[in-house]
Amino acid sequence: MRRLITLLLSSMFIGISMLISPSASWAYPFWAQQNYENPREATGKIVCANCHLANMTTQAEVPQSVGANSVFTAAVKIPYKSGTQEIGADGSEVPLQVGAVVMLPDGFKLAPQDRWTEKIKEETQGVYFTQYSEDQENIILVGPLPGDRNKEIVFPILSPDPSTNSNIHFGKYSIHVGGNRGRGQVYPTGEKSNNTSFISSQAGIISSIEAGENNARVVKIQTEGGETISEIIPAGPKLLVNTNDQVKAGQSLTNDPNVGGFGQVDTEVVLQSPARVIGLLIFFMGVTLAQIMLVLKKKQVEKVQSVKGF
Repeated sequence: MRRLITLLLSSMFIGISMLISPSASWAYPFWAQQNYENPREATGKIVCANCHLANMTTQAEVPQSVGANSVFTAAVKIPYKSGTQEIGADGSEVPLQVGAVVMLPDGFKLAPQDRWTEKIKEETQGVYFTQYSEDQENIILVGPLPGDRNKEIVFPILSPDPSTNSNIHFGKYSIHVGGNRGRGQVYPTGEKSNNTSFISSQAGIISSIEAGENNARVVKIQTEGGETISEIIPAGPKLLVNTNDQVKAGQSLTNDPNVGGFGQVDTEVVLQSPARVIGLLIFFMGVTLAQIMLVLKKKQVEKVQSVKGF
């Protein structure tokens, strides 16, 4: 019942947001949350790439190893040229926004705020974290955020304690990270957004270019068979063709206004056992002591040999 209420409230929020501010609502990861139970497909691809078609670099920095029940940070870097603006849902230029998803191993989750250090509080100021679903604490989402101020997003993470959870074991774990900048080119319904290029579906001659609803353009193409087809171009992309131009099937009618893209990176972290660390220190101490004893023994043998005249 609680899950149903949450879903209804989320749907209402999406609808209201689309009416009030379409460019912002389409940037939120609600689409993925509603359509995919797990944001990582069997192929390893994070589903954000289904709508954000352009590929851009994303980097992740995590510690090589962490202790049980400890707080550490994972930094997701989303680089792009400062001052870049994208096409909003209404066709106007708006500042580029960014977002990120971190898929942690089972048992890992967002660290509670009472365990954040002052450095973590400073690094995460203005950042709001959400989990992918009620029962998936290990998948953390952020965004959209103003891109120029959030090219690096820090995630405070709490590691699990194997002594209190029999399903958790010490060892190496995989972390999957996705970083996005800008709006998507395709909606989950399969329709194009205005943040992509539009092509001619058939060859022919452009007979006219007329104004449509919401500042859209209607490009009418007369085919070789005498049929007239209409290509609706939403506000935003710039037309590359004019009336009486000859076009081919698949030819671009507009430029590609997309300046963002999605990137994915996989990394690893080791949940380190204190016993293994202590054992490693004892081993190093043993090796060091053995080396010292060998040197002392060698000095002793050399001294005996010198006394006996060898």
